Amino acid sequence: MKIFNSHQVRSADRYTIDHEPVSSIELMERAATASVEWILKHSKSYEKVAVFCGNGNNGGDGFAIARMLYLKGFDVNVFIDKSNTQFSNDALVNFLRLKDFSGISIKDFEEAKDDNSEQTILIDAIFGTGLLRKLEGKHKDVIELLNKRKQVKISIDIPSGLFADKISEEDSTVLQSDFTLSFQFWKKSFLHPETGKYTGKVIILDINLSKEYIQNTETHDFVISDEIVQSFFKPRLDFSHKGTYGKVIIAGGSYGKIGAAVMATKSALRTGAGLTFSIVPQCGYETLQGSCPEAMFIEGGDDRYIDNIKTEEGAVYGIGPGLGTEPVTEEAFVQFLRGYSKPLVIDADALNILSKDQERIRLLPESSIITPHPKEFERLFGDSANSFERLELARSKSRELNICIVLKDHHTQVITPDGKVYYNVTGNAGLAKGGSGDILTGIITSLLAQGYSEKEAAVFGVWLHGKAADYAADKKSEESMLPTDVIEELGTVFKEVNKKTSIKL
Repeated sequence: MKIFNSHQVRSADRYTIDHEPVSSIELMERAATASVEWILKHSKSYEKVAVFCGNGNNGGDGFAIARMLYLKGFDVNVFIDKSNTQFSNDALVNFLRLKDFSGISIKDFEEAKDDNSEQTILIDAIFGTGLLRKLEGKHKDVIELLNKRKQVKISIDIPSGLFADKISEEDSTVLQSDFTLSFQFWKKSFLHPETGKYTGKVIILDINLSKEYIQNTETHDFVISDEIVQSFFKPRLDFSHKGTYGKVIIAGGSYGKIGAAVMATKSALRTGAGLTFSIVPQCGYETLQGSCPEAMFIEGGDDRYIDNIKTEEGAVYGIGPGLGTEPVTEEAFVQFLRGYSKPLVIDADALNILSKDQERIRLLPESSIITPHPKEFERLFGDSANSFERLELARSKSRELNICIVLKDHHTQVITPDGKVYYNVTGNAGLAKGGSGDILTGIITSLLAQGYSEKEAAVFGVWLHGKAADYAADKKSEESMLPTDVIEELGTVFKEVNKKTSIKL
């Protein structure tokens, strides 16, 4: 799914109006109808709504929603800034339509202090994607009031006070929504931690904007959708053998951290690698063989730490889980890189070893995949003021080094050398546990070994990892799920993907 900036979204509206044809007020009605359908489906225990409307088209959406909810039996109050009733043309049309319904009360923002019932849904339609400055005056005051309320808050298209494409100023006032009903597209700000924290759960509503415009308009930002994954998924072939699906070598583990290598190995196996090997120090032999009998052991060190990473022909390496940064391990890894030129997957302590000397980063083979979390990224490439700047730095480094960067976050970003960014929206806070990154390393390495391109392995890998985590959370809860539960749910995801791929006769 493409992510468009606010200018492109407005152009999509205009193109749809010009080519469908549909009038702007009819398109507003379409957006309001989609919103109301979702609200009706998810708010059966509520009877009252308070709709807060601005003067622009976002307010027009709010007026239409208020009218439709009233006709569905809700007790509706509409709040506006009565000192300024200069509405946009379409907002004015829908505002005047409210005059036909005596049961809908139209009140000033200041009167919102009177209704604090938890049985009232607050609908935010004050500012949309056209906002260019931080909130002030009455608008700031009413948003601060609503943020103190315990009522369920639903923002229409975007929380008021939030910019669509950039970070808000530190002292900005933004509505803290529980749900955001976004029309047709994700906004970039929904996907970054500093700004996405305001959206609550994001629901994308299809309002049938022009498919031609969407297809032909270029962007460098995408959300990883099921359709993207399905487009390059490789079903298992009947006439195949273990050699068909590649050779994975996981190099990691050290005394006290063998579990990290075990989890990466298990996830590589569960993702479908034909042959899986693990290079671990001697102290991990019994643990590895006992927990992963399907994997083969390669001794990487005599005692507690890896001191030798052997090169195997035709293998794809995933290096880093639990590796440690002991001097002998550091030397072994750097020597391996000096003699190796095929794409590989680098994570965790292997990234920390690279970050000790900027010249080591130049040893990364082209088309490799690195999977840093924000702190590891900072150690590798320097500090950034915020996640928006970090992403742009990642674009630059991906292009410069010709590597894929999997920048781990709540919405992990896959950055490719051609400057494209793929945001992942699967997964949940249950992944905020040690070991989750080790699993991702095993998954991506396995996919790379099976013949997926570097971009495909990274994009499919983060989606698969998150999807399995969603199944694990559903069964165990985000608090109780373990990284090993995620591994066990990989099969559930593959069954789902295969089912969608199979031909129905």
